[in-house]
Amino acid sequence: MNTSKSDNPSADPFDKLIFEGNLRAKHLLLDKPLDIMVIVFNNGSLVRVRLSDYPRLWNASSSALDKWEFTQGGIGIRWEELDEDLSIKGFIKTAALNEALRNLEGR
Repeated sequence: MNTSKSDNPSADPFDKLIFEGNLRAKHLLLDKPLDIMVIVFNNGSLVRVRLSDYPRLWNASSSALDKWEFTQGGIGIRWEELDEDLSIKGFIKTAALNEALRNLEGR
């Protein structure tokens, strides 16, 4: 995917938010005992998911979880020690899908 801005707007609403709307992750909050991961975006929005939705992160030690960095100016999150990368596009999609499934299951 071309991540540079161009004259051709994207048809993908997630790409529009990220590449045309300049949506970026600004803060990441992790709390393993509460099974929570929250991304705060530069527009003030936030997305909360269960940390257990990401097995590699869930099974990591607290010290390994704390060793993350934003990549590509806030488009992704990297845990070098865990060899784990999350894009904010994938994170938003996963959060929406998991919330919909839980609602349908009545949880």
